[in-house]
Amino acid sequence: MIYAFDSYYFGDRAKTVCIAFENWDSETEAKIFTQTTAVAANYESGAFYKRELPCILSLLRSIELKKDDLIIVDGYVTLDNTGKIGLGGHLFESLERKFTVVGIAKNGFNSEDDQRRNVYRGESKTPLFVTAIGADVDEITLRVEKMHGKFRIPTLLKKLDQLTRIK
Repeated sequence: MIYAFDSYYFGDRAKTVCIAFENWDSETEAKIFTQTTAVAANYESGAFYKRELPCILSLLRSIELKKDDLIIVDGYVTLDNTGKIGLGGHLFESLERKFTVVGIAKNGFNSEDDQRRNVYRGESKTPLFVTAIGADVDEITLRVEKMHGKFRIPTLLKKLDQLTRIK
């Protein structure tokens, strides 16, 4: 199963949603998980994980992950070539390195990262930025390219983003 997570912030509350789907090219989700929690930390430039990681870990308590499950986050796994990690890297460490974590970011991050791949979908001239840990990033990149939907943002990731914004 693939579990994609995203959070949206409403003042002092965070709504976290997870869409679970069977395959990379799935058009519809198998299940949706939702939770609203208090915001754990204020936004801190360069340390986004401090705000979002507690939300994801809290929602993950209601999901029974199995051996080959994979997690997608809206953000980065790696941030640069010096070993600095983003939200996905911190999630990977929190899960004791047992599950592959993929970062699919919509906005660029200004640093050199040999593990970051640009994915152009549909007719978009703007890439998605893909990073991964626990799996080969080039293999993951091919899978992201083939996700359902003909636009830049795959169908289920667009739905995920929309669901987080509903109070």
